[in-house]
Amino acid sequence: MTMTTTTLDQLPAGLQARVTAMQLAGAERRRMMDMGILPGAAIEVALENPLGDPTAYRVRGAVIALRREQARQIQVEIERA
Repeated sequence: MTMTTTTLDQLPAGLQARVTAMQLAGAERRRMMDMGILPGAAIEVALENPLGDPTAYRVRGAVIALRREQARQIQVEIERA
């Protein structure tokens, strides 16, 4: 099994990843943490917008929508068998 590190905006649909780090600060970082986006949290694409932005992600049983600029600042590891 290998791990691939990328940012959340690059996560392909159908794959699950784990949050490893966030480049967000202040209120925006707190908001993400309040929604369950924390290091170690499993996250996956729940629904892609045909226009590309925003994208809905499933994290800790909730579905949240993030803009590409926000998702680009969240690092994840994709687990591949």
